[in-house]
Amino acid sequence: MARKIIDISIPLQNGVAADPPGMGPVIDYVDHQQSLSRILSFFPGLKAADLPDGQGWALEQVKLTTHNGTHVDAPWHYHPTMNRGERAATIDEIPLDWCFQPGVKLDFRHFADGYVVTAADIEAELHRIGHTLEPLDIVVINTSAGVKYGQPDYVDCGCGVGYEGTMYLTERGVRVVGTDGWSWDAPFSYTAKKYAQTHDASIIWEGHKAGRHIGYCQIEKLHNLEVLPPTGFMISCFPMKIERASAGWTRAVAILEA
Repeated sequence: MARKIIDISIPLQNGVAADPPGMGPVIDYVDHQQSLSRILSFFPGLKAADLPDGQGWALEQVKLTTHNGTHVDAPWHYHPTMNRGERAATIDEIPLDWCFQPGVKLDFRHFADGYVVTAADIEAELHRIGHTLEPLDIVVINTSAGVKYGQPDYVDCGCGVGYEGTMYLTERGVRVVGTDGWSWDAPFSYTAKKYAQTHDASIIWEGHKAGRHIGYCQIEKLHNLEVLPPTGFMISCFPMKIERASAGWTRAVAILEA
């Protein structure tokens, strides 16, 4: 049996429009020559000529948030409580068995940017692909944002899942969901327009806020989902263990057994 591993993560990069302005990572690259003074300082008497090819080491200094790059959000990100009153779990408290489970891909690329996916939409797509949700399935949505990664309008692209759709999944035992968009919810620019018209605060971050009622995690800024089949693969998305954090970076991959 052949195994195929598909990278469904984006890289951390300088100057790529993967976050709102001013919120992206900053990576300072130090090459083998720039680091020479550092390595020489550890060993008094050592000269550059004593090292192979006179080279030191390469390293990077990185400034970022836990929500840059492909990452897993913990319930603590959404609200102080989950499961209707418990303290919300931070990323270092997430059960590891949530993070390596069968994957289910829902194709929502046809929905307009800013559309809020409903329970009926999810049910219809599950019917189309012939899948019945099982507890701990990892459900990822392929949106129109997937092919816009790195473009100036990426943050404003794709549909999102609202309160009703999120609860539909978590009530059936799903504990990790994912999107190739910037957010599990619809882009803020569309929500802001709706709020300006209605002043209905319940539409703001409504998918995330569903975590108050059932704790769950979400993977944001996935990539390459269009190459995945609807089912028949595993997803691995173990998050970086950061104490008391609202999220952790992940090298998410899909694993197919052919």
